[in-house]
Amino acid sequence: MTLRHGKAERSIQELYRDDPERADAVAFGRRGALKGTALAAMGGMLGAAIPFAGRMPEGTLPALFARPAAAQGAAPAVLRMEGKAPLILQQERPLVGETPEHLLDEPVTSYANFFIRNNGGIPDPVADPRTWKLRIDGEVNTPLELTMGDLESRFPVVTRQLQMECGGNGRAFFAPQTRGNQWGNGAIGNAEWTGVRLRDVLQAAGAKETARYTGHFGADPHLSGAADRAAISRGMRMAKAMDEDTLIVFRMNGQPIPHIHGAPLRLLVPGWPGSLSQKWLTRVTLLSQPHTGAGMGGTSYRMPVRPIVPGSNNNGADFADMESMPVRSILSSHAHGTRLPAGTRSLDLRGAAWAGDLTVRAVHASVDFGATWTEMQVAAPANRHAWQRWTGRVALPSDGYYEIWYRATDSEGRMQPHAPANWNPQGYGANPISRAAILVG
Repeated sequence: MTLRHGKAERSIQELYRDDPERADAVAFGRRGALKGTALAAMGGMLGAAIPFAGRMPEGTLPALFARPAAAQGAAPAVLRMEGKAPLILQQERPLVGETPEHLLDEPVTSYANFFIRNNGGIPDPVADPRTWKLRIDGEVNTPLELTMGDLESRFPVVTRQLQMECGGNGRAFFAPQTRGNQWGNGAIGNAEWTGVRLRDVLQAAGAKETARYTGHFGADPHLSGAADRAAISRGMRMAKAMDEDTLIVFRMNGQPIPHIHGAPLRLLVPGWPGSLSQKWLTRVTLLSQPHTGAGMGGTSYRMPVRPIVPGSNNNGADFADMESMPVRSILSSHAHGTRLPAGTRSLDLRGAAWAGDLTVRAVHASVDFGATWTEMQVAAPANRHAWQRWTGRVALPSDGYYEIWYRATDSEGRMQPHAPANWNPQGYGANPISRAAILVG
């Protein structure tokens, strides 16, 4: 669809980007309804009529064109790795791959479909994982050096389904664009992890009363090759370190952790930014003050306490560390851009939702641009900090172009917003209502 503007013709996407007010006026008219030749042209561009065009909010560009490429399951490059499904290649150095939402259709995320996030290089595998050593030091009475074999033999071994999500999941939805990998919703996985509780190990080391924070270290080398620089070294409040679900893990889905996911030993800090779940874990130190490692302070994994002007520069002095991740949902039953047979009059939907340290109270879906919503059925989590699967059915009155809008509400009543809120330079916490385009007939 092109719109004449002076002597040049521009696509509706370009006009919305450059002059959204004029785009609204041309496409929607003064009364805010998509109409006339604009409606016909947009339907032609979509390849179908738009049954609920009259309910499309003013200024809404169809999701078929507006949704970030990473969220569409179609990207300029695809990561192909042995044993892995085709992931969206976000970055080659360090290696970062996102899982398209429709591949997250498993209650327990398989290795094949688990996203990849690295901050540095990938260390060489070890010959005997059981000899891998972990040091516990800092504000402790008895510093410990434990092999992986020691961890398995000395402490209770537990298995839990746990969500792990990149702190920048949803970053691509921010406008203006922020720094970092332009994730859609696919920087999430809910695997079954086996290991020991971090708190049991810290108690064995005799954590002092002065221990208020942790610092984490791994074997992944800095991309520069400098031996004195860490790729990432984050830390958290002791309250989260002592949570029963914060684990030192050595198995994923019943098997040794794959090397790309941090073998032989990693932290798993569910519900908080995945950067805390240090891969190739070598050391945990306890501190009286917040950790100052790579990835701490400034704007790194930190959010504005008060809103800032989108697109502005900020040193993060008034920001706060990002902790429990915001409520989010995914649709896994239908890929964005799915075409269904003519005559399809209902859709059976399913997906997942989660809310950091909280649980999900409700999930709703809409096929008429949010004018009405249908409540879905939300299953209880397998255990605390596991995601929750949801299912439900929506009706379609005719063939045409539809958008499935889906949103979750957490246990404290916070709902996914219509647009990403609290813009920040590194793009954390964007969790807007998502839209998937569907064509019938």
